[in-house]
Amino acid sequence: MTVTTIIAIYVLVWWVTFFAVLPFGVRSQHESGDFIEGTDPGAPAIHRVWIKVLYTTVISAAIFAAMYFAYVYDLLPLEFLKRISQPPVS
Repeated sequence: MTVTTIIAIYVLVWWVTFFAVLPFGVRSQHESGDFIEGTDPGAPAIHRVWIKVLYTTVISAAIFAAMYFAYVYDLLPLEFLKRISQPPVS
């Protein structure tokens, strides 16, 4: 696996993880009671994006490490993946 492939896969895992982590701990302005005139009541009162970026980086690094470990030690052989992805034989 080339360095470019490793980076591309990590970036994909990072973005998917980021969108999964993004809604954690969000309280809307309506829920918190701190409503600012002219804004959407569903907008977050405090977004804390940098904390979520940090969480995303740690979680995606763990996910990528597990994926890389499975690839290097051939825990999911290509023949097995081909066999389970075929349509059932009737």
